[in-house]
Amino acid sequence: MDAPFRPPGEFIANPVRSIFEGAQRDDTVIVNIGPSHPATHGTVQIIAELDGERVLRTDLHCGYLHRGFEKECEDHTWHNLIPYVDRLNYVSALNNDFAYCDAVETLMGVRITRRCTVLRTLLSEYSRLVDHLTCIAAGLMELGAMTAFLYLVMIRDHMYEHLAALTGARVTYSYGRIGGLARDLPEGWLQRLEAIFVEYEDFIARVHTLVDRNRIFIDRMRDVGVISTADALSYGYTGVILRSTGMACDLRKDTPYLAYAELDFDVPVGIKGDNYDRYYVRMREMDESVYMMRQLSEKLGEPDCQGPLNVDDRRCSFPDKALVYSEIESLINHFKLVMDGTQVPAGDVYVAHEAPNGELGFYLVSTGAGVPWKVHCRAPSFVHMGGAHLMLNGGQLADIVPTFGSINMIGGECDR
Repeated sequence: MDAPFRPPGEFIANPVRSIFEGAQRDDTVIVNIGPSHPATHGTVQIIAELDGERVLRTDLHCGYLHRGFEKECEDHTWHNLIPYVDRLNYVSALNNDFAYCDAVETLMGVRITRRCTVLRTLLSEYSRLVDHLTCIAAGLMELGAMTAFLYLVMIRDHMYEHLAALTGARVTYSYGRIGGLARDLPEGWLQRLEAIFVEYEDFIARVHTLVDRNRIFIDRMRDVGVISTADALSYGYTGVILRSTGMACDLRKDTPYLAYAELDFDVPVGIKGDNYDRYYVRMREMDESVYMMRQLSEKLGEPDCQGPLNVDDRRCSFPDKALVYSEIESLINHFKLVMDGTQVPAGDVYVAHEAPNGELGFYLVSTGAGVPWKVHCRAPSFVHMGGAHLMLNGGQLADIVPTFGSINMIGGECDR
């Protein structure tokens, strides 16, 4: 059907598109929450119809943080995309780094070294630990549990400083490399890690004591924001939200990658798929991450982990700086990698890792050039927005913030 003719220059209002054509009843009201709301855990708009304090229905709009990540990738070399990947999920950037590098390495047929495999696994769990600490701390703060919030954020900040000592950056690390990692562990880093674990166990026990059986916390969380296993699967949910419904689905167990097949760990699950279950699953997963990291720290001391960190492959690994200054072949190799980029063989690949929010996948298409033809990120936060209304509808207005916080939407990866 053709659009009606309008005279040139006539102003046309562009209202926010919503599933709501109007209020369902005369005594209800439609309100906007966000997109720039201090408690929405990111730039997202929630349009809600309220009957008093009861939420009848909601409509979520994301895209306010869209930065054109996937299109931008088509104009940069494979190696130079790593800082962009960091900024998808700025709470657990290392998981993004390693999933992306794994996808490129798979397309190239590169097999990383044993030391790199173990260290990537350890740092993936470290990022999961930091991500969950951030999510739980923010959720507790929004419910008024400031003491628990300060405990968790203090531990998280010690972890931030520890990771900065390794990577040279804070939050967005740009530490992954195609075929390896930027640098090896500094002296005393593993000893400091164990000291942080001891501190973590002390403070996490205090948080359990403060909130696990706190009547206010239980009343605000239990049977609130419920989603069933069937609905979670229907909307493509993965990660903590799916496991909170009772389904033990975890890529680290189901399709092991890196060194996960060698580790002893459990996959925590919930019962009802409510806010309390999502809190519980994250708390249990943090303990499992610490358990895995201690196993991996021991593996790093074994003889087979004393080899090189990066692969010896001129297609992707930069030559040693001393060789760049002393021989023409290494100088040319370095120059070509910087100027032309890694030449990734033509083809396509999809590789997924179990990120803190769920399945994080990268679909790459290469034509054999030094820049990608296409890059697509399967971001869990974007998928989770599709069914978020199921957890918000029927609850109280005051429950929107803690429920949305338990989803842990990160705007960078949601909007890409």
